[in-house]
Amino acid sequence: MATATVPPPLRNTANPAPPRAANSVRRTMSIDVSWPDGETGGRLFVGRCRDYRTPQQGGPGTVLDEAEFNARLNEDKTITAITATPAPAKLDQLVGVRGGNHLRLFIKETMPELISEGAPIYLPLDDISGTSLVSAMSWAHWHEIDWAERMRTTFKPEEMQKLMADRVNVCWGLAEGNSGITGEAARDGIAQAEAGDVRNPADPEGWHALYENEGPGFRRARRIEVQRDDAAGLIRIDAAFQDSVKRKSGGRGAIHEYNLKATADLATGKLLTLEPEARILPFGECPGAIHNTQRLIGRTLGEIREAVLEQLRGPQGCTHLNDALRALAEVPKLAGYLAA
Repeated sequence: MATATVPPPLRNTANPAPPRAANSVRRTMSIDVSWPDGETGGRLFVGRCRDYRTPQQGGPGTVLDEAEFNARLNEDKTITAITATPAPAKLDQLVGVRGGNHLRLFIKETMPELISEGAPIYLPLDDISGTSLVSAMSWAHWHEIDWAERMRTTFKPEEMQKLMADRVNVCWGLAEGNSGITGEAARDGIAQAEAGDVRNPADPEGWHALYENEGPGFRRARRIEVQRDDAAGLIRIDAAFQDSVKRKSGGRGAIHEYNLKATADLATGKLLTLEPEARILPFGECPGAIHNTQRLIGRTLGEIREAVLEQLRGPQGCTHLNDALRALAEVPKLAGYLAA
């Protein structure tokens, strides 16, 4: 419900990433979206993922696995071309599929081995769905104007009305009566939040090489770090999720950012503790979605994607927090690298 005073959006990044922990495996992932043919042209998506092991004594480690894809999407989010290294079988079947939940289901049905094997390429492919939607905000932030005002000048009044109506109850922050629906939220100013740099200059091996482009750009960046605590029988997880956009004036502005700390039972993979931390979000009500995440305690990491969909659908969860949580399904593969 709307309140008399809407708390301001959170705007405090946790970047840069902490230095790699000794005896750990870190998966980093990025998707960078750009417009090589201008604002009205299609989008270029460059997705990268890398698994990196840090030895017991710390210091430089070893690249265990890595993958990259390049894709072109029309403005209606239809994939028109895609290549990858290494290229999964049936990758070309993604051409003609639109980004969104249907794409996620299509990947799951067409290339199930990517999920069962914990292949690095799966995570950025899965993230095409989210980034194809959120990256559309890049141009408004590049021009440093109110994205809602930009939408009003782009769409006819009846189209805008339908668009706003379709937002209701999409997520916790856009629940009926909240400031993002009623208009009580001030000009979001989301890109005024400093994104920082995910890369830590004190730990140059901590991230894979990021794609850079000229002009407007969007980036989704993930970090999942895993350690085995054999004495306690635990898997310890430290993860981060951020969406950011380039500024014409320089640097990056953050749109969404969460950190996650969790533990899971080493033998069963059951989630024992889960501590999400909201860092940068668009509306004051958004952090309230964190409370419901405790419904996931007791579920196994292998079933976390399905559990998120079951327990945190629509206004019960936050779209971006859900994306951060779904990636915990990658942990068993990473913990396996550390098996004695």
